[in-house]
Amino acid sequence: MIRTVIFLLSLFSLSAQAVTLPELQQRFSQQPVLRADFSQQRTISGMNLPLNSSGNLLIARKKGLWWQQEKPFPLTLLLTENRMVQTMAGQPPQVVTADSNPQMFQFSALLTALFQADQQALEHNFALNFSDKGQGAWQLILTPKTAPLNRLFRTITLNGQEYLNLIDIKDMQGDETHIRFFNQRTEPAALTDAELAHFDR
Repeated sequence: MIRTVIFLLSLFSLSAQAVTLPELQQRFSQQPVLRADFSQQRTISGMNLPLNSSGNLLIARKKGLWWQQEKPFPLTLLLTENRMVQTMAGQPPQVVTADSNPQMFQFSALLTALFQADQQALEHNFALNFSDKGQGAWQLILTPKTAPLNRLFRTITLNGQEYLNLIDIKDMQGDETHIRFFNQRTEPAALTDAELAHFDR
């Protein structure tokens, strides 16, 4: 009986083990490819109705981030180690590099760090407040400490469990942005030919 109780307690302690940021980063780094859908709602001071958008995204290790907004209008954002390309229907692509626009490229690098829970990259720009919410859920609150981020954002809050599920952004103008991610998929583990083509453009 005592052995049974000890065994059950050991199982409980394992299941109740707190999530840590290093463990989360390691878990995310083991996902070579992540696909997801997103919905975004932005509340702007002075506007009665929020702005809503939706689409899908693809994150591939060693390739970058491909963000496809489908509604209310098509917009594609491609982020790699050395460039950011924004494409809107009927317009030529806008290409930004670290040399041509260091500040804008800093934002693109930040997006990638958020999805990968890259502790070292995030600590460079933010004070981090990570907390375990139980049942595998976690929250990471980022408070900017370096320019220009500290002049633009009050906080960026990440919430998730197995994956990153929600990003809440509060800026210095009183505006708020909420981005929800769903239908996350890691299979197939390799990019398809169509997905590879996104990064070769």
